[in-house]
Amino acid sequence: MNRSPVLIRLLDRRTRALKRHIPRAIAGDDVGVHQARVASRRLREAVPVLSEGLHGSKAGKAQRKIRKLTQALGTVRELDVALGLIDELDARQEVPKAALADVRAHVMSEREDRRRVMHERLEDVNREKLERRLQSVRDALAAPSPDHAWRSALAHRLVTGARRLDHAITKAGQIYAPEALHQVRIASKKLRYALEIADESRAARCTADLRLMKRVQDALGRLHDLQVLQHHVAELDAAPISRRAAGDPGLAVLARVIEDDCRMLHARYVALMPALQEAATRIRREIAVRVTAPRRRPAKMLLAARRRTAGAAP
Repeated sequence: MNRSPVLIRLLDRRTRALKRHIPRAIAGDDVGVHQARVASRRLREAVPVLSEGLHGSKAGKAQRKIRKLTQALGTVRELDVALGLIDELDARQEVPKAALADVRAHVMSEREDRRRVMHERLEDVNREKLERRLQSVRDALAAPSPDHAWRSALAHRLVTGARRLDHAITKAGQIYAPEALHQVRIASKKLRYALEIADESRAARCTADLRLMKRVQDALGRLHDLQVLQHHVAELDAAPISRRAAGDPGLAVLARVIEDDCRMLHARYVALMPALQEAATRIRREIAVRVTAPRRRPAKMLLAARRRTAGAAP
């Protein structure tokens, strides 16, 4: 079965998403920054898989430009999220408002500095060239190629990603260790993007595993965002007193509130951990195998199709 139209649509969806969100990101829209970064990450996962074995594509150059985009957008994204978390905390009675105002001012100041850096880095990325590189991948997909090995490339990424996730889970264990949990988050995110390719291309259906990965990412993503905010609170607490008006007690209370939320999210992750480990094993042993060995149509269906074709012949 010719998968080229399916794969082209898969690439087009990711390309359109990036083109749609980049202008919003440049304009300063925090949702646009997030969506553009996600779109760039999905493209970074898809391009090397879809271009494996193709001739004439400039996939490597496209990859490098997409990576630059991801890095440029990442300079602002964490601070946008931190400001959103501050707004949420502001609605809670137990949070000291003066300390929160100090943290908000601290984050906003750093955000403006990083936004300037983001614009400078985005200017270094020639987006017209990137579009041409992605078009070359699309053209190569449309041309018949006996060496196209996207299934084996995808299976390899699934196996590698599942092993990396399993290793990260084991290393993190059940102890609340921010850096180790961050590695689990990164590994689950990359594996999820590879699973999306398997699912969208119909190489292997994995809807349940994708749902699980999203639940894990939601928990660990928010945990990481709170830890980033926690870092800013600690950074401000260590700053000269002239840079803050609240004093140490208010910042200490705020830090404890954030810590409690982090512990609660960690407990949610621990509850999901056994299912996540099972999913990593299943992806490595079952889904990757289905990707490399596409399911054939039953003999009865093939015979019926041949009869219909014969009957339609003049």
